Amino acid sequence: MLSNGAPFVPTIDDGELRIRSIRTRDARELERVLLENRPWLQPWEATLPGGGGRWNVRGSIRSLLDQASARTAMPFILEVDGAIVGQLTVSNIQYGAVSSASLGYWVAQSVAGRGYTPAAVAAVTDYCFNTIGLHRMEICIRPENHPSLRIVEKLGFRYEGRRNRYIHIDGDWRDHYCFALVREEVPRGILNRWRDGQVDESVAAHPETPPRSDA
Repeated sequence: MLSNGAPFVPTIDDGELRIRSIRTRDARELERVLLENRPWLQPWEATLPGGGGRWNVRGSIRSLLDQASARTAMPFILEVDGAIVGQLTVSNIQYGAVSSASLGYWVAQSVAGRGYTPAAVAAVTDYCFNTIGLHRMEICIRPENHPSLRIVEKLGFRYEGRRNRYIHIDGDWRDHYCFALVREEVPRGILNRWRDGQVDESVAAHPETPPRSDA
């Protein structure tokens, strides 16, 4: 469980990357980054079945902060040199006999491939395991989202299967691959294991295309 004095949503610094709690005053800059990266991000954005709804960054932040107050989510902003470059959210936090959560993320196209995303995913998951006391972290990714699939491969998240028509993304119900880690698999921490080059990427092997039929 959360140790005495430790913040539920901490600030984590890793070199020039800062991982911190989202704030209501982030709304304007966050909206600007989202708009600038619209073509890059839209294929992976959650949508409402049946359409409708208005893009409301400030309302989304308020909802995330309410969930953080209830300790059911941990919403983070990713910053490099003081500028917002992405988001990471731990959601669906469950305690007790389950002790698990789900993790999602996005980064601006300008910083993709520079190592910030795997560092953030690893550092936050380590915090959830070692400070919050969670046992399992899950990441679900569309089969077509190759950059995100590369993140779980780099960090050694295990492939657990396909969830058909799992989440409404970009206007329709989309299949997702499910990956997970449990705390005892990474006794030295995910970030340390990745930086030390000790990750077995084969555990994340997934069927990106259906098997060929000779018929």
